[in-house]
Amino acid sequence: MILSDTDIKYFLQHEKIKITPLQANHIEPASIDLTLGNHYLFPQQPQGGNQNILEPFNYKEVQGHQITLPAKSFVLATTNEYIQLNSQLAAFIEGRSSIGRAGLFIQNAGWVDPGFQGNITLELYNANNFSLTIQANIRICQIVFAETQTPSTHLYKGKYQGQTTATGSMSFKDIEAKDV
Repeated sequence: MILSDTDIKYFLQHEKIKITPLQANHIEPASIDLTLGNHYLFPQQPQGGNQNILEPFNYKEVQGHQITLPAKSFVLATTNEYIQLNSQLAAFIEGRSSIGRAGLFIQNAGWVDPGFQGNITLELYNANNFSLTIQANIRICQIVFAETQTPSTHLYKGKYQGQTTATGSMSFKDIEAKDV
């Protein structure tokens, strides 16, 4: 079941969802708008021009109130908000319509498991043939909450638990990477 604004407010009040900082005016009919942080990771081209997805990536780290994203380029960013979910809530991240209509695609891996704690890393892609300038603190995406029928017995304890900045791919820690 997707939570409505009434449900979201109840879950926040009873600390079944924790969001820090929370702006009450960002609570929408069935989601909460999240804002863009000021920490970014730009993937760097590997030597030889090919990156094995199961090996560590190199990133250029940038912090700033405003960045310009070149045409057809990708960057990892983070939300300002730190999210904590209980054992009976999952969530997913969706781009805001206004942002998508500007040609900025938000995330392609937006699932949040029960028990997750941390800032959300966003995968941003500028689909335009021109650069886009984005500023910290804009409403960039929305988080939608879903209640499970029963509490999860296995809470999220993955490699991204507790992240507070944009966090690069850790696929090299996946079990499949042991064979590489």
